[in-house]
Amino acid sequence: MKLPRGFLASGVRAGIRKKRPDVALLVAPKGADAAAIFTKNRFQAAPVVLARRGLKKSGGRVRGVVINSGCANAATGAAGLAAARRVRSRAAELLHCPPEEVFLASTGVIGVVLPDAKIRTALPDAVRRLSIEGVSAASHAILTTDVGPKEAQGSFRVAGRRGRIVGIAKGAGMIHPDMATMLGFVVTDVAATPAFLKKALREAADASFHAISVDGDTSTNDTVLLMASGVLGNPCLDGERDPGTFVSALAEVCRQLAWMIVRDGEGATRVMEITITGARSAREAELAAHAVATSPLVKTALHGGDPNWGRILAAVGRSGAHFSERKVTLSVGPLTLVSKGTISAYREKDAARLFSKELVPVTVDLGAGSASATKLSCDLGHDYVSLNADYRS
Repeated sequence: MKLPRGFLASGVRAGIRKKRPDVALLVAPKGADAAAIFTKNRFQAAPVVLARRGLKKSGGRVRGVVINSGCANAATGAAGLAAARRVRSRAAELLHCPPEEVFLASTGVIGVVLPDAKIRTALPDAVRRLSIEGVSAASHAILTTDVGPKEAQGSFRVAGRRGRIVGIAKGAGMIHPDMATMLGFVVTDVAATPAFLKKALREAADASFHAISVDGDTSTNDTVLLMASGVLGNPCLDGERDPGTFVSALAEVCRQLAWMIVRDGEGATRVMEITITGARSAREAELAAHAVATSPLVKTALHGGDPNWGRILAAVGRSGAHFSERKVTLSVGPLTLVSKGTISAYREKDAARLFSKELVPVTVDLGAGSASATKLSCDLGHDYVSLNADYRS
């Protein structure tokens, strides 16, 4: 996969992790307009703090992005901030730009100060290896417990010109919709203002990264960054001009990445797509979908391929959504299990077959209104416990 015009990337090993590449570098040689969304966790990692400040100071301009795995540099106080600043300064020196135009992101163990000397030593090699095809190396360097890299691409047309979008992400655990629940980096060659990019990114995230859950936890480092090089040469998108198909292409790339994250949930074997319809309001539809997506009982039944729909209804019933149980209908794919609050006539083996597929689409119609919501969640099995019990050993 190649990056859109105006971007270069690389991935190298700095020695933070024992045997894997652990530093990615993403560069817009001529700069890019950018927007980002960040974790809402009160324990915000040093790179999040500096990235927020940098975007504000630069007016939404980014020249380079330095991402490391193996150390979150979160809950590390003044020492962590100082380490992050040293990395940022070295990158700015190599990229010949102000420090505020260097965007930092980290992922890994919380409570460990970033070994910045290792990263600073590795950065010249990362700069030498920059290429338009370096996106694969970068996507590998940002992984932690992920089974594999997450890459997606799309195309769009604006003002008669064809542009491209490429995104990479990492995430398998600590995944929950309280911002973006991951690290994600999306680049495009379109010309657009930071304000337009921020609005487009939020809309795309609401339908993708905010609609997934693996384990109900969110990280101290969650970040999604969208960068636009402007090389496409279109009239700059500012909210007034016709965006063509850019917004829908961005949303699709984000949805692809979100699917990969849930499917790669630590120890996951299948994904449940939970759709709530017939709710009184969007808020109540979200509440009901959230309750099902995060229920350990639902997730463990999913792991076993067990069509235990009673657990799904119990989760909906405690969600805070208002409805009459006599109007509720529950289906998995084409098979109706509960109709208007009453058990339907179906064969258990048919339901079990549907619950054993890689994707299990479940729809619950509350019969109380016209609002709806959809979320993706994965199963919860033995491997999740093993991975997280041994994470630091």
